[in-house]
Amino acid sequence: MSYESYFSERREQQLEELKEFLKIPSISALSEHKQDMIKAAEWVAGKLAAAGLENVKIHQTAGHPIVYADHLHAPGKPTFLIYGHYDVQPVDPLNLWETPPFEPTERDGKLYARGATDDKGQVFLHIKAVEALLKQEQQLPVNVKFCIEGEEEISSPSLLTFLNEKQELLATDAVLISDTSLIEKGKPAISTGLRGLCSLELTINASNTDLHSGTYGGGVPNALHAMVELLASLHDKQGRITVEGFYEGVPELTAAMHEEFEKQKFNEEQLKKTLGLSTLYGEEGYTFVERTGARPTLELNGVWGGFQGEGTKTVIPKEAHAKITCRLVGQQDPQRILDAIIAHLHANVQQGVTLSVKPGEKARAFDMDPSNPLLQTAADAYEAVYGTRALFTKDGGSIPIVETFSRQLSAPVIMMGFGLPDENLHAPNEHFNLENFDKGLLTIVEFLKRVG
Repeated sequence: MSYESYFSERREQQLEELKEFLKIPSISALSEHKQDMIKAAEWVAGKLAAAGLENVKIHQTAGHPIVYADHLHAPGKPTFLIYGHYDVQPVDPLNLWETPPFEPTERDGKLYARGATDDKGQVFLHIKAVEALLKQEQQLPVNVKFCIEGEEEISSPSLLTFLNEKQELLATDAVLISDTSLIEKGKPAISTGLRGLCSLELTINASNTDLHSGTYGGGVPNALHAMVELLASLHDKQGRITVEGFYEGVPELTAAMHEEFEKQKFNEEQLKKTLGLSTLYGEEGYTFVERTGARPTLELNGVWGGFQGEGTKTVIPKEAHAKITCRLVGQQDPQRILDAIIAHLHANVQQGVTLSVKPGEKARAFDMDPSNPLLQTAADAYEAVYGTRALFTKDGGSIPIVETFSRQLSAPVIMMGFGLPDENLHAPNEHFNLENFDKGLLTIVEFLKRVG
């Protein structure tokens, strides 16, 4: 039986299984979902065992469990470590979801649910692709290991410890990950770079209580005014970040790199239309795909303080807050970037207020040479299924563990994504296009057979 027929016959059953997975609210960032995290790990372990994987084990950690499994019966063939995550982002704001986030719903050829594309749907593809190979051929063309964790959305703190302690268990010739996207519908991509990350939260305190704006307005510091002024100092009018030393380690784009980005033929006008924007914004001198794939950023993720309710309250707030994340590229050191930003904030904060800063996540950028034979084989596998050879891209997002895997396991990382950029990952109405569910299964099978 062809693999097309195999998957076609089992499509509805497999989609129902995926929906079971998506119903589990495995939100790693919220402690109230700890039992849901355990349930999701148990679900993954059960499906790996049912698929024919061996040595299936749920490893407890200081945080959420890590699921391991393997099938090592292909002597002389390479070993692939298949990585993914079963945790998902919080769902707020809930009122913007058309259907409940943990009640998977099919509409217009898409499956809507939190985690549908990031990353439960894509993890599920690998489990079912390996299961298909075992059922069809009673063996695998390569050796495989699975490592599915529950903390990717909170920067994988337990996985770092697990990797250090279990390096021999996870030893591999290459790491295979599906947690990225195609360029657009029908146009596959293989990411050869991910931006790094660092984050921080800042608080400005002024007076020891909120004050009446009639009695005190114009005569005392206003925490919100001070915060807005401080945040505005982080960029210039050309979109460049003004923090001293921020661009140290950032590689300039070569002519060849500009050409590689141009091959994507990205439609900026269509993007503006899709997002309801009159113009795009960013660092002058770069296209949208260059800004989001190869340049560093400093973005405000949240700013709040003072009165938030309906109507008017004439108050001068005593405190204000902001959250910032930076995406990093090249050799930018996350700790040095944090230190530089904190120094800038303290040097530029308004007199008469107090600034406190809480550093957060840190991850280095990842880059890989697209000429690697495994990446070239992956591009061929996409072409066999999609009819179009995958382009090599740089991804604007961050998967912090990727750089660690590559460095500590001394293994190339192949990122074969099957999502689409507009599938609302991390946002309301997240979904997975079922065309890529179908083609993703076939592409993974094709890749494993080719490398075997």
